Amino acid sequence: MQYDQSPTTYSPDGRVFQVEYAGKAVEKSGTTVGIRCKDGVVLAVEKTIASKMLVKNSNRRIANVDLHIGMASCGLAADARQLVNHAREECRSYRSFYGSEIPGSVMQSRVSGEVHKHTLYWWLRPFGVSALVATYDEISGPELYAIEHTGVSYRYFGAALGKHRAGAKTELEKIDFKNYTCREAVKEAARIIYNLHDEVKDKEFELEISWVCDESNRKHMLVPDELRDEAVRLAVEAKEKADRDSDSDDDDEDLPAASSSASASSSSSS
Repeated sequence: MQYDQSPTTYSPDGRVFQVEYAGKAVEKSGTTVGIRCKDGVVLAVEKTIASKMLVKNSNRRIANVDLHIGMASCGLAADARQLVNHAREECRSYRSFYGSEIPGSVMQSRVSGEVHKHTLYWWLRPFGVSALVATYDEISGPELYAIEHTGVSYRYFGAALGKHRAGAKTELEKIDFKNYTCREAVKEAARIIYNLHDEVKDKEFELEISWVCDESNRKHMLVPDELRDEAVRLAVEAKEKADRDSDSDDDDEDLPAASSSASASSSSSS
């Protein structure tokens, strides 16, 4: 009925299809996880490798917005780049006017307003991207925000976006955030992403992990390589152990059926 031709057109049942299409782009992207701990915030992204010829560590899904702010995007990469550029411009503008770094709450409010603006005018289209924002400033301390493709933003202890959002959310709800450190969160985020990754249906991926915490001097940066490698190793071992346990359980379930059929055949022969 052509109700999906413009973001300003509502369908008879009150839906805006252009915004829903943007949400589909986010749902098909790799899993993105954010964890707020007592000493900082950790971001992790399952970056799908579209081609084996791509250079390693190119087209990152995690970007520095300011010294104390990082953004992990989920959805269309080109839209994510424009959103990061807008966030950086907001940080420069605030620093130029006020002479200090922008608080995380102000930055996410301005960025989410820009995302929402693209759902209001017919000559624009909605951003096909959602983002997790990690900040650590003197006013609020460590904070984690999620900016949805609709322009709505929330503050979280733990948040997930992307293909396996529901499963990641279930795992995050088990974490005691107030007693968690960022080093523990790095390993937990890697475990969640590797555990939810389906090697049969999903493409190969590259794990990106960053943090802004006391250990990084409250600056957003990628975690050290040795910590990332350790987190990946532990995640792979945990997944392999879970697969072995699952296979053994399946074998145990088959044994009673086989033994009962064998006993039935022996009784019939007698």
